[in-house]
Amino acid sequence: MSINKAIPVLLALSLALGGCLSLGGKVPPTLLTLTPATTVAAGTVTSGDPKTAIMVMEPETDQHLAVVRVPVQIDDTNVAYIKNAAWVERPARLFRALLAETLRSKTSALVLEDTQAAASVGTRISGRLIDMGYDARMSSVVVRFEAIRATTGNVVVSTKRFESVVPGIEAKPEAVGPALNKAANDVAAQVAGWVVGG
Repeated sequence: MSINKAIPVLLALSLALGGCLSLGGKVPPTLLTLTPATTVAAGTVTSGDPKTAIMVMEPETDQHLAVVRVPVQIDDTNVAYIKNAAWVERPARLFRALLAETLRSKTSALVLEDTQAAASVGTRISGRLIDMGYDARMSSVVVRFEAIRATTGNVVVSTKRFESVVPGIEAKPEAVGPALNKAANDVAAQVAGWVVGG
């Protein structure tokens, strides 16, 4: 194929690839994330026996939380999404990272996330992220997490539900974002206290 004939083909191919690499349309004005209220100091080294380590798994979610949009519970059966806002990543992954970092700041045990390799660990923290969004009925932000704690070999398994509600919030990204961060940190601290406290 001559260079003159190849140029249109290459242009068409690059345009096609550009469509495949799209970020899903227009990026919303507000991108939300979760920032840990407590963190481990830079330079801190943690090591230990994998059998006493804590593995934080990515929680399961219902479909309304399996996207990067921020859900709004309108009533018992209707869900909408906050306009002009989205998570930088799926809520379950953001919450896993937040919980892991919170645990690291609360214990001297080795804390890993399920993306990190480990042959065996002493405790696994998994569960279901039930809510992480806005409830229009209460003008509140709500985070609910059903935690599952399993020890080595699943000899002991226990569950506990955690919740944090921040009331009096407008359904606007600039209000909902900080409130969600506050509520998620509250829930992560509750879970960490349960795990570390035994």
